Amino acid sequence: MEQQNLKYPKKEKLKSKIVIDELFTTGKSVSKYPLRMVYVPSENSDNVPLKTGVSVSKRYFKKAVDRNYFKRLLREAYRHNKQMLLDNIEQPYAIMLFYQSKNRLTYQEINEKMIKLFEKFIEVNKAEKAVVVNTEEE
Repeated sequence: MEQQNLKYPKKEKLKSKIVIDELFTTGKSVSKYPLRMVYVPSENSDNVPLKTGVSVSKRYFKKAVDRNYFKRLLREAYRHNKQMLLDNIEQPYAIMLFYQSKNRLTYQEINEKMIKLFEKFIEVNKAEKAVVVNTEEE
């Protein structure tokens, strides 16, 4: 069995303010309650296929301890399932993951939602590519 790359190194973390601003202005989004993913195709400057950030709103969790806990869960679920995205994308993306609920889900529930969110992203991504191919053929 092939060993999967289950790491989340620093170079894969979304840190650039410019890219984050671009995500919020021109990014597209997919949701699978309570998770939301905003994504935008990015230039491959670091030779990294995915740059990822996570966020938990202060609106839902007032204490930083709680926000950090859910950010940790999001990063862990992403780390375990990112291979699904890597196998199905053809260009680099910058993505931001949001936890948008007051409900305190367990790691297993968040992991299941993350898988469904990634499946939805892959489906939308393939649909967008099909539209681009059809318009180019005409």
